Amino acid sequence: MEVTANVASPPSRPLSVRRASAEMERADNSTAEEPMSPTGRILEEMGVCIVVVMGLDSPVNLPVFRSGIETELITRSSRFRSVQIMDGPEDDKPQWVQTAVNVDDHIIVPRLDPAAVASNPEKAVEDYVAMLSTLPMDRGRPLWEFHFLDLKTSGATSTVVLRLHHSIGDAMSIMTLFMASARSTADPTRLPAMPPPPRRTGAIYQQRTRPPLSSSSDYLAWVWSYFVLAWHTLVDVALLAATVLFLRDPRTMFTHISDGSGSRRCKRFMHRSLSLDDVKLIKTAMNCTINDVLVGVTSAALSQYYFRKSGDTNTKRICLRSILLVNTRPVSSRQTYVTKVERGNRLSSLIYPFHIALHNDPLEYVRKAKRSMHRKKSSLEVKFVQVVVEFLVKYFGAKTGAFIFRLFATRTSMLLSNVVGPSEHITLCGHPISFMAITTCGQPQALIMHFLNYGSTIRVTLAVDDAQFPDCHKLLDDFDDSIRLIKNAAGLKKLTTLIQND
Repeated sequence: MEVTANVASPPSRPLSVRRASAEMERADNSTAEEPMSPTGRILEEMGVCIVVVMGLDSPVNLPVFRSGIETELITRSSRFRSVQIMDGPEDDKPQWVQTAVNVDDHIIVPRLDPAAVASNPEKAVEDYVAMLSTLPMDRGRPLWEFHFLDLKTSGATSTVVLRLHHSIGDAMSIMTLFMASARSTADPTRLPAMPPPPRRTGAIYQQRTRPPLSSSSDYLAWVWSYFVLAWHTLVDVALLAATVLFLRDPRTMFTHISDGSGSRRCKRFMHRSLSLDDVKLIKTAMNCTINDVLVGVTSAALSQYYFRKSGDTNTKRICLRSILLVNTRPVSSRQTYVTKVERGNRLSSLIYPFHIALHNDPLEYVRKAKRSMHRKKSSLEVKFVQVVVEFLVKYFGAKTGAFIFRLFATRTSMLLSNVVGPSEHITLCGHPISFMAITTCGQPQALIMHFLNYGSTIRVTLAVDDAQFPDCHKLLDDFDDSIRLIKNAAGLKKLTTLIQND
């Protein structure tokens, strides 16, 4: 299907028509039904979408890519061939109902302004993807669509944008679908490799194993660890309750500013690659995790941006909070994508502190991130949020759950997520992928940050409110500067340690 860049998606069909259509599909094809998960129902209520921007190493071959969508993605994922029935037969619970899919309805080839493309192709792509954040999706068919931009940019020969409703699945389930449907670019005879599993195999709140109690001191240490777990959980739950009732971050340039219209604001999506080797160097020097490094780099970048824009004194300290999304699947499930494609949303979240400050030692940003995450690993906050979400949706409905989440979103300053991707370049639907960037739209935050590792890089993607961040590309520059400063400091620290050991 070919459309101009300023044409909105087709209007949604009335609910009665959608329901009747689904009933006919069910009668004709004996399609399966599946209830929507509590998290999926909240995301459906909020209208949150995932946007995946993929740069291709070759021009778009539309028939080949279309064939790959039909034989790989749709075949492997039942959500790609299902529609939402919002008044399902079982206690009026929303259902996924499988339906026939016409792939051509989900393929969009826009006609962009030739002058804009010739002048600045990167901005032409960026403007088009930003426009997608304001458009509704046609709920009369499966909630996904591919946009093909066959124009050359500095980072790719052509660009493909996948937009899908977040209720279909989370970022990790989309990544596993891609991995199961792709091939290694280096060796097309095999599936792409995933990063090796970390030492832990459970969620971040499942860190304790009972040590051998060979002495009374071991027993006391074991009891103390569970006392700390209980205390941290109690404090975190109290802060969650306070956030719902009254607690909010101080107002800064990162705070979402509502225009009172209630309409969906345009989100601008920008992305840039960070070196995975640089991140690993910092990780080794600081004896921390990759997540700690990324959070530290983010804190440093936001601090540089804030003090440059605000003109405040360098001695000022501001504590802001972010919603940090957490994948609740066992980490070992990453390795099972060959035989089982993850589907649905298995997400929870926690409130994570961010410190806006200028430090003489750039490594201090990583140290603070490491301490904060270590503290969060000694809490059941993630599990508590997961249980509460299920309880609210079950007994009070998805509208209540969405209302509570919006309170968290508007009373904190930003949203942060880190997604595990393939450890090598992949070929998807017959096209080699040069880069992948993933983000979301539909949440009320003015600033959303996603990290995705792909091959030897980590792609940082910012989704920013277009009206609040007119100079948003300078914030990406701050990420480059911050990781360079932290890497140099980590290298110096490592060299000093080696000299001292000699």
